[in-house]
Amino acid sequence: VLENRDLQDSIKPQKVEFHSLNFNSTLHWQPGRAREARDTVYFVQYKVYGQSTWQNKDDCWGIQSHVCDLTNETSDIREPYYGRVKAASAGVYSDWSPSCRFTPWRETMIGPPMVTVVHSNKSIILKLQAPRSPYKRKRGSKIPMTNYYDLLYQVFIINNLLDEQHRVPVYKGKDKVIKIEDLRPGVSYCIVAKTYVPMLDRSSAYSSRQCTVL
Repeated sequence: VLENRDLQDSIKPQKVEFHSLNFNSTLHWQPGRAREARDTVYFVQYKVYGQSTWQNKDDCWGIQSHVCDLTNETSDIREPYYGRVKAASAGVYSDWSPSCRFTPWRETMIGPPMVTVVHSNKSIILKLQAPRSPYKRKRGSKIPMTNYYDLLYQVFIINNLLDEQHRVPVYKGKDKVIKIEDLRPGVSYCIVAKTYVPMLDRSSAYSSRQCTVL
């Protein structure tokens, strides 16, 4: 029995936590101390805070991966959820390892906007598009994150003549089309943008660079 207990403890999953970007929410964990025998498999359950019964996640039942997609199971974004994982190896099952409480609306990271650059002779016109959630409207299009939050866009310009790393803020606000004027012809400029959520005081990563020569 002791040997079994040791094996149970040594395969128990560690660091069970939710990662979430634009409400794409996945449960991640690390293998136990045993550094994982080849035949270790994992089982995932989830529940809404306050419910007594855990639900099995069928797609993540007896899997070898260390990640399980719970996007559809956490679609009520203001509800708090828990996930938990147990491992099995050589016929021995570990105890469950629970995650911390996870509330998608509060904890998801917001992605950067999509940036399209159109240039005229001394100005750049930017078109910004909010990141999209995985959840769909009845017609099938994905619901933008602006449906869930008041979002602002932060736009930065990089003058490649001066300094690759020097991002000058040129705009902050809600507009989806922005004009940056009084630029120098023949100079290469790059644009990056972030999404900012004032209510949570949280910014996205930078978008990928969009560059143009006037």
